[in-house]
Amino acid sequence: MRWMSATTAEEVGCFFQGVNKSHCIMAADSMEIDDALYSRQRYVLGDTAMQKMAQSHVFLSGIGGLGVEIAKNIILAGVKALTVHDTRQCTKWDLGINFFIHEDDITSQRNRAEATLHRIAELNPYVHVAASTVPLDETTDLSFLKQYQCVILTEVSLLLQKKINDFCHAQQPPIKFISADVYGMCSRLFCDFGDEFEVLDTTGEEPKEIFISNITQSNPGIVTCLENHPHRLETGQFLTFREVNGMSCLNGSTHQITVVSPYSFSIGNTSDMEPYLHGGIAVQVKTPKTFYFERLEKQITNPLCLVADFSKPQAPLQIHVAMLALNHFQENFGRRPNIGCLQDAEEMLKIAMSISETLENKPQVNGDVVKWLSRTAQGFLAPLAAAVGGVASQEVLKAVTGKFSPLQQWLYIDMLDIVTPLEKMGTEEFLPRGDRYDALRACIGDSLCQKLHDLNVFLVGCGAIGCEMLKNFALLGVGTGQDKGLVTITDPDLIEKSNLNRQFLFRPHHIQKPKSYTAAEATLNINPCLKIDSYINKVCPATENTYSDEFYTKQDVIVTALDNVEARRYIDSRCVANLRPLIDSGTMGTKGHTEVIVPHLTESYNSHRDPPEEEIPFCTLKSFPAAIEHTIQWARDKFESSFSHKPSLFNKFWQTYPSAEEVLQRIKSGESLEGCFHVIKTLSRRPRSWTQCVELARVKFEKYFSHKALQLLHSFPLDTRLKDGSLFWQSPKRPPFPVKFEFNDPLHYGFIVSAAKLFATVYCVPFTEKDLSEETLLKIISAVKVPEFRPSNKVVQTDETARKPDHIPVSSEDERNAIFQLEKSIQSNEALENDLQMKPISFEKDDDSNGHVDFITAASNLRAKMYNIEPADRFKTKRIAGKIIPAIATATAAVSGLVALELIKVVGGYPADAYKNCFLNLAIPIMVFTETAEVRRTEIRNGISFTIWDRWTIYGKEDFTLLDFINAVREKYGIEPTMVVQGVKMLYVPVMPGHIKRLKLTMQKLVKPSADKKYVDLTVSFAPETDGEEDLPGPPVRYYFVQEDN
Repeated sequence: MRWMSATTAEEVGCFFQGVNKSHCIMAADSMEIDDALYSRQRYVLGDTAMQKMAQSHVFLSGIGGLGVEIAKNIILAGVKALTVHDTRQCTKWDLGINFFIHEDDITSQRNRAEATLHRIAELNPYVHVAASTVPLDETTDLSFLKQYQCVILTEVSLLLQKKINDFCHAQQPPIKFISADVYGMCSRLFCDFGDEFEVLDTTGEEPKEIFISNITQSNPGIVTCLENHPHRLETGQFLTFREVNGMSCLNGSTHQITVVSPYSFSIGNTSDMEPYLHGGIAVQVKTPKTFYFERLEKQITNPLCLVADFSKPQAPLQIHVAMLALNHFQENFGRRPNIGCLQDAEEMLKIAMSISETLENKPQVNGDVVKWLSRTAQGFLAPLAAAVGGVASQEVLKAVTGKFSPLQQWLYIDMLDIVTPLEKMGTEEFLPRGDRYDALRACIGDSLCQKLHDLNVFLVGCGAIGCEMLKNFALLGVGTGQDKGLVTITDPDLIEKSNLNRQFLFRPHHIQKPKSYTAAEATLNINPCLKIDSYINKVCPATENTYSDEFYTKQDVIVTALDNVEARRYIDSRCVANLRPLIDSGTMGTKGHTEVIVPHLTESYNSHRDPPEEEIPFCTLKSFPAAIEHTIQWARDKFESSFSHKPSLFNKFWQTYPSAEEVLQRIKSGESLEGCFHVIKTLSRRPRSWTQCVELARVKFEKYFSHKALQLLHSFPLDTRLKDGSLFWQSPKRPPFPVKFEFNDPLHYGFIVSAAKLFATVYCVPFTEKDLSEETLLKIISAVKVPEFRPSNKVVQTDETARKPDHIPVSSEDERNAIFQLEKSIQSNEALENDLQMKPISFEKDDDSNGHVDFITAASNLRAKMYNIEPADRFKTKRIAGKIIPAIATATAAVSGLVALELIKVVGGYPADAYKNCFLNLAIPIMVFTETAEVRRTEIRNGISFTIWDRWTIYGKEDFTLLDFINAVREKYGIEPTMVVQGVKMLYVPVMPGHIKRLKLTMQKLVKPSADKKYVDLTVSFAPETDGEEDLPGPPVRYYFVQEDN
């Protein structure tokens, strides 16, 4: 047998850090995951699944366009070892489907597995990758597969798939089996994980916590949650209870629930229990679920398919039959059907008819599906492989970890909605030309290939989806035309280690280099003919000189690969203003979406708005936290306030007023200097040594975690009742209890160390390793005089709708005190130039050495302890405090493949019903394709209407007045504007004072355009048909200052 390894076991080292290289297989609980690389994926899979994955061996046969996608994704994810098997030599054809095969592999006649081996191994140094080039056929002894937990087959005959599947299914435990193929415009994925496959977590969602407002004494007992907080549970789920007062026997017990309404559910008989008084939290319990699988042989005759497009519920079965017919055709003739050969298509149709009779449901054969599969079977759509490869890779991870619900058992994804215009093309359009695009040409024809080559596309974002999109562009030949075509990319970010887990164009030596430049260079390795321009600026109002209207009008399509809604909304508005198609996508963990926006056909991204994220009320954060998220946000706010905001204000103040003496003189003379009280207070209390930094941290501990609790219990004693007689301290309000400082408590000690280090950093105080020793810290802390608690009569905010006050007023006593403190600092020589500077810290979540997350974790968990809230580990705290979006390569690959399929339709100028938006969740798994929303038409009146894509145009001249403009709109469009607005500036609103006079002013004077500005976009509205109603909105009007030359 011929085997080749990318790296020795010594070189690969171990997936986990801190483990002896020669002892890679260790108990899972002693393993440490490389968080710098895997942090975003850890939030998707969790550590247990990551550790199982890190001990798994996977076999993959076929490293063509689909195989290389699967290999890429599972190596990025971090399996322990992958063997890639292939017996074929590299050909020109492979350049258009396998992004890791290069020209020199063809001239050197390399085997595909050997050619790609080192390139896929580079993706993750923790994964051992080997290549096999031995034949795998009906005569092969399959016992070598016993070393693998999962076997994936691509480009393998159906007969051999059945044989290998039977072998895998028969093992104890079964070897998880996956087969996947892409033929032309159709793809197929099949999973068999054995007779029984147990999953511990079917969804990966956080267990829900529900605050309870009432439980009835009845059969069944009805649990009601707090108003305006729907439980979002499903019948059959299990819950456990805690902190229930009155009906306390529920605490610690588990119950299966039945949903009654969005705010209530039943839990069984509670009639014999004590009456419910108040409080209580119901927590969802994750229960294992067993999935049952059948072998391939049986599933072929009675397939269980995931329906992805509900507008075509019969499609999966129709494609199932067509692909079986193709497999039989190959077995009968030793080849695939010839491109455009009617005789082969007829033969395949006959085979399909006879196969249909052997299936249990005898599905109707769709002749068009069979014909198009026959016509394009020799071809290969790389984006389709990216989409199905993403899904298949996630199934591999499920197979080796038992995390998430597996696919049962077939998935078919197709691109058959593009065939109608292709029918008119002659066979020669699809025939090979001997270049890298032959596989693509066999599917979509040469004319559409040329349109892709001549395309100008603007890709915004070069992160995970951006890298995948560039790979798809390179394989499709986007922007490679001789005279036309250009890919423009931009991303302001630098590459970080955590990016390497998903952004597969980047390698460790690229860290801290710009994403866009690096991605461009890597894309040229895939296709050297690509023309690509890279930028490193944001796309936002501030960069409209670069990304001007002229820039947008040169683009044929805009593709966004962004991670925030605000940027999407802005780019969408620019695309609508310039009538450009936009394809948007995004992922969060295993979830993903794609959306196609086409001028005059669809709604835009801004046409629909998600509800805003719920903000935590100010009073909850400040005084009444009920969940760990509240304490984490409080700690994050404390970090910002103490180490970023206050130091920044301090520096800004002393930049405005350069000397303490000048400030003293001005406030003595009665001048009010904004912020001076807080700045002087900070200056007078400034720590000047490591000892003082530790003392400050210890005093803060007392203030935050003891005095705060004592003050709240002083303001609201435990027996406080509201006007209606109910207790003040009842769910969700939790009474606080002061935390007594214990030096030997790791949490207390951790807070002091992290806070002192951060104070030392912002106040520019040096410290040494010796300063951080327990001995030194104990000595300092033992000598600290902690201020005693003195209750105050400050009003505690309890109104959940109240917002944080912008400014806290400064009393005259505070002002007198400030003068005294500043005089004292000047006299003590503690207001010199160095004293008037601080070093603000920007929160950085991914640098574990800076202590930022350590401080927030310690502060949050101490506050949680004070309020008796379940604490969170550093890992969870980092995700919430850093607002980290969980991410995994499988979802980004799938989403980008679907985007590239829609791109082909946009380039081909397809009608509205061809486009598909998609929502997917690979964990469950679901994939739902829907038609795009048809653009809405707004009626003004008298038959005059417009859509978001309409723009009226008025050409003026130098002395054109506002009145001339209004008359011109009336004459050209048959309706007179009653209001004219430019952005947020009201140019003409008749009811506003002085606006009637503006009618005589020239447009130049009103708008004040810059010298190079040829036009301005205005918004007009019209008088309502009846008085008292709102004005009727109109479309944007582009006013040109002078007549343009045609």
